[in-house]
Amino acid sequence: MITRFAPSPTGYLHLGHVVNAIYVWGLARARGGRVLLRIEDHDRIRSRPAFEHAILEDLAWLGFVPDEGLNPVRRQSDNGAAYAGALATLQATHHVYACDCSRKEFGGDRYPGTCRGRRLKPGDDVARGTGVRVELDNTPERFVDERLGEVVQTPAEQCGDLLLKDRDGNWTYQFAVTVDDMNDPVDFVVRGLDLLSSTGRQIKLARMLGRPRPPHFFHHSLIIKPDGEKLSKAGGDTGVRELRAAGLGPAAVIGRAAAAVGLIDRERPIEADTLWRLTSASERVRT
Repeated sequence: MITRFAPSPTGYLHLGHVVNAIYVWGLARARGGRVLLRIEDHDRIRSRPAFEHAILEDLAWLGFVPDEGLNPVRRQSDNGAAYAGALATLQATHHVYACDCSRKEFGGDRYPGTCRGRRLKPGDDVARGTGVRVELDNTPERFVDERLGEVVQTPAEQCGDLLLKDRDGNWTYQFAVTVDDMNDPVDFVVRGLDLLSSTGRQIKLARMLGRPRPPHFFHHSLIIKPDGEKLSKAGGDTGVRELRAAGLGPAAVIGRAAAAVGLIDRERPIEADTLWRLTSASERVRT
């Protein structure tokens, strides 16, 4: 079994990332699997080398040591040829088209297919920039989340035709992570509930690219703030760096994260190498 921890170097690690690491490493160790570290720097505008350095340093400090992807570091920015090859595969087998729409223009999360029949070529509108989309059919995707049970999603209704490359020339998260998980190959994806809605579209896209069987999925709970929002880098939430500077040790930081999502009943120091007991005991949703 191969799973992955895949942070984006657009900010520092916070407790939400620590929760994900707890589950990734905990479930991998409980099942005899391996952890791949992947730096998801597909967003060339917001990604920073300084953030990547800090992420790697904080992970090592916490005691989360990957089995693969550290020497050398696995980065999406090095995978341009793989993404171009996957795009060529889709172009040969499905309807792939250029799109100059912005989210502001069509509003919401679902793209209505405005450019599907325009026959716009990449680069036709230099001022606006041109992205690339692939048309999705209306069939639903059914999968079993190992924590939540059976889930049914219809990506065409959720998001419309999927954006593969944005108007700034960046490969999108949905496309890059699907290609990476095929090529690495990752067969167990452990991530937060905020990414549950991405699962059906990634399964469909992977099948379109030739992956007959999708990975297994486990979507864990999130740390929710009093205002109902999840922790985020953009929100400036307290990071691992600040907790370190305040004098907390690795076990104290891990214990704080574990308590915040109910893995333990009170905040107390927890070592990284004991976490598999916590995660394996909470693999099903508590009633």
